[in-house]
Amino acid sequence: MSIADLGLRAKAASRVLATASTQVKDAALLLAADGLLECAGDVLAANAVDVERAERAGVSATVIDRLRLTPAKIEGMAGGLRQVAGLPDPVGEVLDGWRRPNGLRIHRVRVPLGVVAIIYENRPNVTSDAAALCLKAGNAAFLRGSSGAISSNVAVAEVLRDAFAAAGLPEDSLVLVEDTTRDGAVEFMQQRGAIDCLIPRGGPSLIASIREHATVPFVIDGDGNCHVYVDESADLAMAEAIVVNAKTQRPSVCNAMESLVVHQKVAEPFLTRLVTALDGVELVGDDHARSIAPSIGAATESDWGTEFLDLKASVRVVDSLDEAIAHVNRYGSGHSEAIVTRELEAAERFTTEVDAAAVVVNASTRFVDGEEFGFGAEIGISTQKLHARGPMGLRELTTAKYVVHGEGQVRG
Repeated sequence: MSIADLGLRAKAASRVLATASTQVKDAALLLAADGLLECAGDVLAANAVDVERAERAGVSATVIDRLRLTPAKIEGMAGGLRQVAGLPDPVGEVLDGWRRPNGLRIHRVRVPLGVVAIIYENRPNVTSDAAALCLKAGNAAFLRGSSGAISSNVAVAEVLRDAFAAAGLPEDSLVLVEDTTRDGAVEFMQQRGAIDCLIPRGGPSLIASIREHATVPFVIDGDGNCHVYVDESADLAMAEAIVVNAKTQRPSVCNAMESLVVHQKVAEPFLTRLVTALDGVELVGDDHARSIAPSIGAATESDWGTEFLDLKASVRVVDSLDEAIAHVNRYGSGHSEAIVTRELEAAERFTTEVDAAAVVVNASTRFVDGEEFGFGAEIGISTQKLHARGPMGLRELTTAKYVVHGEGQVRG
């Protein structure tokens, strides 16, 4: 079936979902969670095909980490479905309302977007996460994954589609495009008659393709060149724990720290202890950082703006908070930035002046995540400013309509 026909099927399903009750949507998600666990063996077998293909192709360990499913990850996917089922339904929420002098009553009400399209790379868990959030927000999920994860995505989608149908919702509440060619991706981005919002989840090449080819509204789930700035007043033990967690807890994700900025007043004691704590992480830095810790390699200009997604980080020593903020705003990708400080004024300046979707004080950047924010499984983390910014949960998958009630008023 053509991509255009698949889009129209998703569009038809979206009209049914827009009026589905919370009870039916939640029942569908719970059935899907049970189905994933019951069919875990089939899903893992399909995933093993993808992983073996990737290993034969010499794909990097980072990509394989994103691709590989385990029994624990499937448990997590099922848990994400259940968590979304337990979240408040945003559809129908009255955002505000007022009465005009002429007697008209105006309300602004939250409604689904319609068809939410997601194009994503080697992350089969996105298939269930995206479908869950779209369904709960009353949207059809129109998904196009990568060739590297196609067996996994098909297996997960089959389980979810069966569960949605068993709950009385359209099977096409989730439509997966199996055409993984480059031309197919471009065609997918241009389904103006079907797609209401497109969300890409992938690297710079995917984002560049979206910007060049997409003819539908899109929200950029961009890269994460995330910084941690250690201020002159920082508790250095706290700062060490935060930096180590932000860099090493899972280096292949977008909210991992890629760049460390340190105030020169604490640079020597902090970097001396940090190179030991970050054993196994390749550090590249400026001349000041290297004079303190000779094991730090020389950073190039491109290193300051690079999302490494690996056990590598850049290190910059600055003379002031002003210089730290300027460095973060110049090289950051607008994702997540953190400061470690004891000074309220420094924290307030950093949170006010740093231009990012999320700014964190005295905690790891790894907390910038839909689940950690209490949204359930996120659809992505937007690094743009319209219509959504930061972790995108249920509310970010809705829009609003004005409902106006009158008693025969006409305009003079």
